[in-house]
Amino acid sequence: MQSLIRDGALAAQGAEKIQWARRHMPLLQRLEEEFLREKPFEGLRVAMSIHLEAKTARAALLFQAGGAQVFATGCNPLSTQDDVAAALAGQGVTVSAWHGATEAEYHDHLVRTLSCKPHLIVDDGGDLAQILLDQRPDLAENLMGGGEETTTGVMRLKARAAQGQLAFPMICVNDARMKYLFDNRYGTGQSVLDGIMRTTNLIVAGKEVVVAGYGWCGKGASMRLKGMGARVIVCEVDPVKAVEAAMDGFAVMTMDQAAPRGDLFLTVTGCRDVITVEHMVRMKDGAVLCNAGHFDVEVDVKGLRQAAVRSWNARHNIQGFELPGGNTVYLLAQGRLVNLAAGDGHPAEIMDISFALQVLCARYMARNHRRLSGAVPVPPEIDRQVARMKLEALGMDIDQLTPQQRAYLGEEAQGL
Repeated sequence: MQSLIRDGALAAQGAEKIQWARRHMPLLQRLEEEFLREKPFEGLRVAMSIHLEAKTARAALLFQAGGAQVFATGCNPLSTQDDVAAALAGQGVTVSAWHGATEAEYHDHLVRTLSCKPHLIVDDGGDLAQILLDQRPDLAENLMGGGEETTTGVMRLKARAAQGQLAFPMICVNDARMKYLFDNRYGTGQSVLDGIMRTTNLIVAGKEVVVAGYGWCGKGASMRLKGMGARVIVCEVDPVKAVEAAMDGFAVMTMDQAAPRGDLFLTVTGCRDVITVEHMVRMKDGAVLCNAGHFDVEVDVKGLRQAAVRSWNARHNIQGFELPGGNTVYLLAQGRLVNLAAGDGHPAEIMDISFALQVLCARYMARNHRRLSGAVPVPPEIDRQVARMKLEALGMDIDQLTPQQRAYLGEEAQGL
């Protein structure tokens, strides 16, 4: 199968990005040395649907170093970087993706990637699993299982598993402590602000910023917004998380209450219709809307387009919408992931941790798939292995329990 990309001439530019990421991903470098010796994926086909940029390319090449034949596509029509796709295709990975794909093209790229009849899948958001389960089960005939990268995808997998509809095992990589405590909090926190600031060129300090959702992504974004001088308002549906936000020093209110106050709105919930047209018509003139949840449904983009009196391109990646009451709201990156559709995504050091988890979970799946089923938690030993690797990369060490301490703690000492 030939790669299907936008422009192969961009490969050199993409290769520079991959090399830069490689330099700052020491965990993957260490695993590559191991995989080149052991070839844990020899003879296996791996299908990946991940935001197709430099850190993802580095992970794809690690699977390749481990002996796999790799097939890659994006998991969002706006997050693929065409130069990285070209560079990856030039290094032996079969790529089916380009930036700005239509919904039909995006779906075709997913199916094309799965047409290799993979042994393992790496999913981000659950689109590969959904196609294999609902549309093309024939493409799953060789499937051992896979791993799911993000919160939204894990939610979809667990819902299917609860209904008895998950026909193959999937490891919930996002649920690992070394994933959500760092990728979701520090990665999202930094990359969201990067996407917003580079797109708008507006100051954060002094603004009222409404963050919808106080999970780990919401916590990270709220902390960094506060650090930049914003006055942060948190909207939540979980009373425990709402109390946590209040005790972290943030105002807590409903979206109805926050709508007239916010200068900037950020959704990070994994749900839909978090900001509706009813909220938008009550917003300040010039309010900015953006989303950092996986799918473009948290802000009601379709309703906004239908309700607008007129719309226009206000700046690259910013659309203006005049609403019936006369106020204008601005939407960043078409309501898609602002940190990837309007930025480079999480920092390399963060994705080094996340993809170390992902590839180690894939190796675990390849070795143990016959005894696994449903939505599978990340084995604690993999979580701890990645943590120790990260500490070593940081040049840090920790204490070890003595035999007496282990006896005192009993079961709590297991794995430490």
